[in-house]
Amino acid sequence: MSRIVYSVQDDHEGTRIDRYLAEISEDRLSRNYIQNLIKSGCLLVNNRVVKPSYGVKSEDIVCFEIPEDQEPEIVPEDIPLNIIYEDSQLIVVDKPKGMVVHPAAGHYSGTLVNALMFHCRDLSGINGILRPGIVHRIDKDTSGILVCAKSDSAHKCLAEQFKVHSITRKYQAVCVGHFKENEGTVTGSIGRNPDNRKLMAINEKNGRHAVTHYRVLRTLTKHTHIECVLETGRTHQIRVHMASIHHPLLGDVSYGGKLSEYKFRGSNLEGQTLHAKVLGFVHPDTGKYMEFESELPEYFAGLLDIL
Repeated sequence: MSRIVYSVQDDHEGTRIDRYLAEISEDRLSRNYIQNLIKSGCLLVNNRVVKPSYGVKSEDIVCFEIPEDQEPEIVPEDIPLNIIYEDSQLIVVDKPKGMVVHPAAGHYSGTLVNALMFHCRDLSGINGILRPGIVHRIDKDTSGILVCAKSDSAHKCLAEQFKVHSITRKYQAVCVGHFKENEGTVTGSIGRNPDNRKLMAINEKNGRHAVTHYRVLRTLTKHTHIECVLETGRTHQIRVHMASIHHPLLGDVSYGGKLSEYKFRGSNLEGQTLHAKVLGFVHPDTGKYMEFESELPEYFAGLLDIL
């Protein structure tokens, strides 16, 4: 058990206890998880048991215990993979929209890792049992190219290239509205959103330096099709940077992008319209530069035709 104690401040007066903890917990605990902790008796306010709906008061002492995580068994699953390239050191895959990259709370199956473990058992172990072979990641609703490492030496080499920002990464996105300039650069440190720790934000005080270069590919009726080149690779970087200049990504409701009013094959768009199209790096074994490109997914190309 890990024991955590908080003293409620004035600005949280009246907030539901489950919401309060979800907002301030450094581990980004979900409200559902917190509610389960409360119901199981793991949380006390002023040494009293409360309900999830309890409204906290200034100077309340909140104490709760989080059970130790049990490492789940990650099972290989026969999930089709779109493999762009593979050799003894690495594998380059084209991840579909909607697939989670690696297992985490609530997603222990159906991930890219589950599929990779079925396809090839020799994956690097540097990132632990939940993320074998995973050198970098893209969001669940972002499609496109990732490189995964089969050996620890390949993993270290690729990770170093990401660290020094020598990797080529080009994305395509559809943004809300029209741009005044055909190309530009967004610079702004990115860190946790202090009001919602599940999201990122421009955070010059506690964030990390981030740079995104963009250019307009096509101006649509109400939207713009752009290419983004990452100089750095922060969590949600393109999504946060585009929202910061008032052009959030289509479908990205987390950062101000409206749900699509258009349908593709009868279904509404879910999540941001963002595709990792180009990835280039130096091969860990041969030392030669390699670059890969994936086609826009069907949903993305279909939306462009509609828009």
